[in-house]
Amino acid sequence: MGVGDGKRRGDTGTRRRGEGKIWRLTADLSFPVSPRRRVPVSHFRPPTPLYNRRVLNVEIVVIGNELLLGMVQDTNSNYLCRMLRGMGGRVRHVAIVRDETDAIADEIRGALARRADLLFTCGGLGPTDDDLTLAAIAQTLGRPVEINPEARAFVERRYAELAAQGDVSSAAMTEARLKMARLPAGSRIIDNPLGAAPAVVVMAGAARIVALPGVPAELKAIVEGPLQPLLKELFGRGSYREREVLVECGDESRLAPALRKVVAAHPEVYIKSRASHFGREVIFRITLSASAESGEAADRMIVAASEDLARTFAEAGIRQTDRQP
Repeated sequence: MGVGDGKRRGDTGTRRRGEGKIWRLTADLSFPVSPRRRVPVSHFRPPTPLYNRRVLNVEIVVIGNELLLGMVQDTNSNYLCRMLRGMGGRVRHVAIVRDETDAIADEIRGALARRADLLFTCGGLGPTDDDLTLAAIAQTLGRPVEINPEARAFVERRYAELAAQGDVSSAAMTEARLKMARLPAGSRIIDNPLGAAPAVVVMAGAARIVALPGVPAELKAIVEGPLQPLLKELFGRGSYREREVLVECGDESRLAPALRKVVAAHPEVYIKSRASHFGREVIFRITLSASAESGEAADRMIVAASEDLARTFAEAGIRQTDRQP
């Protein structure tokens, strides 16, 4: 089957005051972050640098007819985007596709053509005929689908456990259950702490494809548990910081020159403005975020950018505020 039902979500926030300005601190998290690497600026930031250069390029393909029919809401890509942002990754493309082998394969092929470093697929790993993700990966890479001994052992063990708990009537390895052990040649499995289908990792040249189940609880349990060694290998160790500035400005076009100036001066900090409508009383949220080898280094980046932003706003006659929109 496909993906998420949106049952698990939630963010927390605290407030911080500094040098006469009111900040809303929306996240202060420590996660892995990739080592700095040189990437041509033109590769990802026309006309100004919007993303931290210390990143891996990530894409996400979410699979499930039920999503496109509006029967359920995709929460998996939202969770992955927030998690990967905190690790210092850059999600540059998210797609939702039907349970069709060719449709899935087209998206995988497109991600590889765009030179994604890491591709997540969500959904389509189960025992039913419309679970087609692994077949699509094999088709894209030109590899056979074969019984993976580790995957088979995992599925057998999980059904033995489920049968012992009375959750299923039998532990027999049926053809439908064996389907979850048929993987593209060269795959390795990642343990699924909650479900019967393992996650799968496949190398595709320099890129990695990580196929995750679509059930949100299973996906989250894998990402925050057995997948962590791979994520640490890819992103290294480091910290992520995010801060939010509120300003009173009814016209985002007034903000643009000031933001452009600060973004150019602080390319290591991602700066994004958000507003819902026009009007004199409109409050804009401006998010500053940075990843670095340590929390202190990330804090220094954000403090320098936020102070520069405050000076630039003052020069433009734009007022910061603590009034919530």
